[in-house]
Amino acid sequence: MEASLAALASFASRGAGNMGSTGADLLRDEADACLDGMAEVGRMEARLAALKVHFAAGYARAAAAMAAPAVSPQERTAQEMSVTAEVACVLTVSERSAAALLAESATLTTGLPLTLSALQAGSISWQHARVMCDETSGLDPSGAAALEAHFLDPEAAFAARGCPAGELVPGRFRAKARRWREVHHPVSIEARHRKGVEDRRLEYVPDRDGMAWLSAYLTADVAVGVWSRATEAARALQSPNESRTLAQLRADVAAEWLVAGVAEGTPSPKAQVLVTVPVLSLLGAASEPAMLEGYGPVPPSMARRLVGDGAGSFLRVLTDPRNGAPLEIGRTSYRVPKAMRQWLRLRDCRCHFPGCNNHSLDNEADHLLAWSAGGGTGITNLGQLCRRHHRLRHTTAWTPVDATRDQPPGWISPAGRSYPSEQQDWEPPHWPQYLGDAGEGREFEPPDWPDVLAGVTGPGETGPPLPADPFPDWALFTAA
Repeated sequence: MEASLAALASFASRGAGNMGSTGADLLRDEADACLDGMAEVGRMEARLAALKVHFAAGYARAAAAMAAPAVSPQERTAQEMSVTAEVACVLTVSERSAAALLAESATLTTGLPLTLSALQAGSISWQHARVMCDETSGLDPSGAAALEAHFLDPEAAFAARGCPAGELVPGRFRAKARRWREVHHPVSIEARHRKGVEDRRLEYVPDRDGMAWLSAYLTADVAVGVWSRATEAARALQSPNESRTLAQLRADVAAEWLVAGVAEGTPSPKAQVLVTVPVLSLLGAASEPAMLEGYGPVPPSMARRLVGDGAGSFLRVLTDPRNGAPLEIGRTSYRVPKAMRQWLRLRDCRCHFPGCNNHSLDNEADHLLAWSAGGGTGITNLGQLCRRHHRLRHTTAWTPVDATRDQPPGWISPAGRSYPSEQQDWEPPHWPQYLGDAGEGREFEPPDWPDVLAGVTGPGETGPPLPADPFPDWALFTAA
């Protein structure tokens, strides 16, 4: 704490009117000192949160050691309530908040050592630590350790790419952690999905001021399709004479569809959603989840249904069975601009400004280097920004840089600070043994795809029969 306070004092001494300022631009010195000071305060808050975790867990252990052995479940519950009440009173918070702190402190001190160390170092915030507690709940110790290592141990196998966890806003970190959890969960996503389908329902909750909430718990493909279609219809209604916002138009369109049906002449476009499918899952030879744009991991059975039953609202993206990278985007048009826009949606998934979670359908393609300045219309010179950050990019000194075919651009701020891009964590799939060997240190030898599609493996090897390929042209594509 003393070292942190000394650092804060040094920042405060810089800037206009302060003796510690030595630069020629006093206002820039002051601005940089304030930014550096805020960053140091953030790290101090994380370190203080780690101290609170230690004290909370320590008090719980001491109280349990001092208490007489509980002779019944009711007495044990009463003792836990007493501990929670004490913490709530000393912190002046609700007992619900105190119970959450005690539970999270126990999780961090007993099962998440990397997370607690990162919190103590100030490299992640308390919000990030809470996300880690949430997303490891229900996992066994080895699963929790693997999730932790993926995001917090740079030496781990298949460590997370792009921004370190602490450089992602907590909401984006939660999305990436949840995706990893879904893919690596010990219970198959198919089994968990079947349970969820049984729980689908429509809910109505009255609210204040003559308003109410109407929500539906649906399968992900249906929910994303409804949202995408309502968004496209709302955008089609926007015009200089339309005073309603996009959010208002989306709500009005959906309500009219539900109450009165689709009236003649009302815009009713199809949803256009990308479905990223591991090739072997598409063929039924593996059980890895697919990725639904705007949602996350979905069961492979759902992906096979979406792309195999002629669902025109969903565009398939096949991924390489060797390393999980995208192979090809299915499309109904040969126009290059449309293909580029689809690839941008696949590469960026959302507005690529740091921390923005605005999904693809609301975004606009943007030349990183302006066409008038010699920039070309290629993937490495394109990004997709929401309207707010598109305006910010063209009216301020925020500058996108260093985009590649597979990596969205990072940003340079007006203060000259660099913010790296958030990359997707493509992972090598789980390769079925009967389809060949691609282990560590051995060169990958692709199987004979016509034989694989027919359910036949190499000499002397057998495996479960595979269904007929719903996309026979894919074998030709990979051969090429």
